[in-house]
Amino acid sequence: MNTKYIDLIDQSFHFPQDEFNLEDKNLQFHGVDLMELVEEYGAPLKFTYLPQISNNIQRAKTWFAEAFEKYNYKGNYNYCYCTKSSHFKHVLDEALTNDIHIETSSAFDIDIVKNLKKEGKITDKTYVLSNGFKREQYITNIAELINSGHKNCIPIIDNYEEIDLLSEEIKGKFKVGIRIASEEEPKFEFYTSRLGIGYKNIVPFYKNQIQNNKKVELKMLHFFINTGIRDNAYYWNELTKCLKVYTALKKICPTLDSLNIGGGFPIKNSLAFDFDYAYMVDEIVNQIKTVCEEEEVDTPHIFTEFGSFTVGESGGAIYKVLYQKQQNDREKWNMINSSFITTLPDTWAINKRFVMLPINRWYDSYERVLLGGLTCDSDDYYNSEQHVNAIYLPKYNKEKPLYIGFFNTGAYQETIGGFGGLQHCLIPSPKHILIQRDEEGNISKQIFSEQQKSEDLLKILGYAN
Repeated sequence: MNTKYIDLIDQSFHFPQDEFNLEDKNLQFHGVDLMELVEEYGAPLKFTYLPQISNNIQRAKTWFAEAFEKYNYKGNYNYCYCTKSSHFKHVLDEALTNDIHIETSSAFDIDIVKNLKKEGKITDKTYVLSNGFKREQYITNIAELINSGHKNCIPIIDNYEEIDLLSEEIKGKFKVGIRIASEEEPKFEFYTSRLGIGYKNIVPFYKNQIQNNKKVELKMLHFFINTGIRDNAYYWNELTKCLKVYTALKKICPTLDSLNIGGGFPIKNSLAFDFDYAYMVDEIVNQIKTVCEEEEVDTPHIFTEFGSFTVGESGGAIYKVLYQKQQNDREKWNMINSSFITTLPDTWAINKRFVMLPINRWYDSYERVLLGGLTCDSDDYYNSEQHVNAIYLPKYNKEKPLYIGFFNTGAYQETIGGFGGLQHCLIPSPKHILIQRDEEGNISKQIFSEQQKSEDLLKILGYAN
């Protein structure tokens, strides 16, 4: 009878997979021995496997290059990294080795751009696309960047006042883009995005504020929907509406030459994940070219702003199962030595799934359990599915410690969780390890941050000088 955890995985999924395999009965992630990592650094533990950032950037560049060649597409493809997904220097340093550009969303983002320029990581030729609702400091920082000679900084206009605000502080001519306020899926709590300007208002806005403004040059139309890039009728319908706006605008605005389709590529959230990225890119490029040819306008340069896709699959978290609580006849709670609310906040806030697998004991029998965190909060648990709470793991054994890993956690979790700050119930942030691999395939590891200490939190709270 097949009762071991490895049997469950073999029966349920294709395994091993590109990034996951077993070596000496323990889980490996991109060839990294995770039990060795635990033995060296302990748990709880967070890690970033930096090569995966470059891997995903190069994958996307290849898909677009192949589609451009297939359709003889006239234009350039520009990969932009959405910095809000993870602002950390090690992430930007790795991403920028791939000849990419940057998308920003707030005032302090521009300070990061200035720092990267000082280090020679980016130049004035690097596109800096500035999205978001722009308050005074953001406007000032954008203006300073452009005034310093960074003419490829393109603020994406989000509301009707931004043209005037930017004009007051920018010396000379500058480029802008306009963000479309997309219409969301019916299941959303609102009909139209709060970001950008409505479809029907974009051409009138251009005529009123840009067409006869000698200081402003419109270069880009920006399109993004909250549900991301999906192969469904809703996405293709919204893309078609966007292209109709682009072609109408292009006919009266010769300087418009770029279409930004935003981000939204999904990332792997289970061993059963299946998404045909190459097909989606192929079809997007095909539709853009088809509509432009029908409307007899030049095809635009294509920009993307992939954030989660860039950095998400580089991250992971490892926990130890501390104890099992049998709460009733059916429910067993495996308690981890950290908190889901503080270390993986999206599991709590938006019921997000991550790939979850045990690190060790794959050849032991398994059981159905629930996973709970350390905080005294009823919401501090992990849902494997939105409506099915249970998880299967090797059976709890006090004499044989079990370690579990959550994978593809590299986007948003640190910033949403408040990296380096207070955590719910004063649960400390885990140690964080950076993992790199050189051209010969040798792995190197370094500690990015130690686990928080009591004095770190007490100082924030005002108890220590």
